[in-house]
Amino acid sequence: MAAITAGMVGELRAKTDAPMMECKKALTEADGDMVRAEEILRVKLGNKAGKAASRITAEGVIAITAAGTTGAMIEVNCETDFVSKNDSFLDFTKNLAGLIAEANPADVAALSALPLSQEGFGPTVEDVRKGLIGKIGENVAIRRFKRFAGDQQLATYLHGTRIGVVVEFTGDAVAAKDVAMHVAAMKPVAVSSANVPAELVEKERKIAAEKAAEDAAAATAAGKPVQSAEIVAKRVEGSVQKFLKEVSLFNQAFVKNDKQSVEQMLKAANTQVAGFTMYIVGEGIEKKVDDFAAEVAAQVAAAKGA
Repeated sequence: MAAITAGMVGELRAKTDAPMMECKKALTEADGDMVRAEEILRVKLGNKAGKAASRITAEGVIAITAAGTTGAMIEVNCETDFVSKNDSFLDFTKNLAGLIAEANPADVAALSALPLSQEGFGPTVEDVRKGLIGKIGENVAIRRFKRFAGDQQLATYLHGTRIGVVVEFTGDAVAAKDVAMHVAAMKPVAVSSANVPAELVEKERKIAAEKAAEDAAAATAAGKPVQSAEIVAKRVEGSVQKFLKEVSLFNQAFVKNDKQSVEQMLKAANTQVAGFTMYIVGEGIEKKVDDFAAEVAAQVAAAKGA
């Protein structure tokens, strides 16, 4: 059985907003597996366990550049929020976005080898990065980027420096900009239900099935009638369809007018959206959580041995 630390409980609570004791129980049941613990909380608490999933702990910024049908978006990470506001760090990120749009590097390694000079550092991106690390005193990492080029127009939106969205479209630029802002607010995972990744659909189906099984067990224990397998299957599929509607852009209620869907708004504006890309700073990065008590104990032990 894995040891469940206060740090693990705190991390799960930050991700899910679930009560501390529920987080501890879920981690215990999952033997310390954070992903499985989140699923257990979803089964027990429903969507309440997912409302804080957008809280991201890693630091850094998103930068976007776009001109016509060509553009780029990049995420560069640092260690603290303080450095994410540093002018040198911000200039570096903006310079990289422009370089990506112009030079079309294949990956981070290719980008790092491109020529760049900033504040006396250079002659490559990697040399500038290393120079800034020495100047700022924190690690700086180029995490990911995407270049856009083709026959689609680009609408962009930056929410501060932590959320960036690029929408590829044809039609009305104002409507497309509204879609970019909508994506930043509502965070869909795909343009349409058909484009939602299969693994997400199956995960939601699994959660709905576990919830149905838990409800059936509770009904049996209370001496109440248990729903037939056919009704349970319809309930599970209904939950999946509800999930698809919630996470697909076209099906979501438009943030500026919840009486119409995004798809209806776009149709009225004679605008077509081919796709969107959203970056959230630190998305998917697990920030190191220090066990302060263990650290102090280790220091005391080291002092005694000195």
